[in-house]
Amino acid sequence: MEIKSEMAGTVLLVNVGPGDAITAGDELLVMESMKMEMPVLATASGSIASVYVADGDVVEAGQVILSID
Repeated sequence: MEIKSEMAGTVLLVNVGPGDAITAGDELLVMESMKMEMPVLATASGSIASVYVADGDVVEAGQVILSID
């Protein structure tokens, strides 16, 4: 399952890495958009397959930022 950015913004903090086990509701990363910090939460349980962004990256709305197995 791919997790896509819901907004354009800057990645402030990536909280997970490949292989990490997660449960629905876990905070995966924090983004900043329009001077507001917004967490990106897991929508399902599983493990992190890939992380496509790093702290400080600028992303567009709809960009794939993580994938979950």
